[in-house]
Amino acid sequence: MTMRVAVIGLGAMGRNHARVYWELPEADLVGVADIDSSLASQIARKYGTRAYSTYRELLDETKPEAVTIATPTVTHYRVALDVIQRGIHVLIEKPISASINEGVDIINQAQDHNVLLMIGHIERFNPAIKELKAHLEANDLGKVIQIDARRQGPYPERMSDVGVVVDLAVHDLDIIRFITAEEIELIYAETAQRLHGFKEDLAVATFRLRDGVVGTLNINWLTPTKIRELSILGEKGLFIVNYLSQDLLLYKNATISPTDWETLQIFKGVREGEMIRFVVNRKEPLRAEQEAFLAAVGGEIQNPVPGEDGLIALRLAQAMINSSELHQAVRM
Repeated sequence: MTMRVAVIGLGAMGRNHARVYWELPEADLVGVADIDSSLASQIARKYGTRAYSTYRELLDETKPEAVTIATPTVTHYRVALDVIQRGIHVLIEKPISASINEGVDIINQAQDHNVLLMIGHIERFNPAIKELKAHLEANDLGKVIQIDARRQGPYPERMSDVGVVVDLAVHDLDIIRFITAEEIELIYAETAQRLHGFKEDLAVATFRLRDGVVGTLNINWLTPTKIRELSILGEKGLFIVNYLSQDLLLYKNATISPTDWETLQIFKGVREGEMIRFVVNRKEPLRAEQEAFLAAVGGEIQNPVPGEDGLIALRLAQAMINSSELHQAVRM
């Protein structure tokens, strides 16, 4: 049985949401909406659905059961409340909202109207990240020591209302919590505007988790090639994830078996061991995300990214911005 779905906002991500819904056998794409009526008509023709320039008209005429909101961040609050108050389940592209207070209200409204609210933190659905999480849960790395994230690339033309911290850093802040099941307790960041006039386009941060693990974030819109990497250093080696290629590598710490106490004291550091490239069943993360959203709406699984997780990611991103303005660490 198919579920009636719609997409509000047809920027780069919204167009992809429309495409994937059209591809999914369990979804019936009943409409798309964008303030650019010609764009809405173009996408509607491509996927055999109805076009609207006013999202409220889409909601009232097509009566979808579930909706993706992929509009600019500053509009998430107003659009989300209109969807929720009609009793329609909603997937909001990250970040959840433009402010903490708006995010709290969205969550409360969803609870009051018995609506499933999921946030589009798409990297959770990257097969390489899911494989990494499984290895960490199996203790294949031993005690985690350090986490380092790089998310760099050219300026995205789609971006107009938030800076690089809210656009990019929220991904890694969420993933760090997701793979470690730990909370960030302290964060220090520096940001800068180097080439773009309205918001920060560079951010460098250090953080500490509650269990003592430390790490770094290196984020920008200034690098002429796209880099999406995550490194997890532990007692037994180093995991490296490439989000783009969906590769997962493990550089093992070689085991040393000294024969006497004197040798043990000399060689109690680490040594380079073998490199393992894990088999990862590659899949488009957005497709996996939307399949999970529809399954959660249908009651088949628990909500994989509830509103509360989106709110925590936004709080952490705001803490980075506050830290950079104060030039001091922020305790969460």
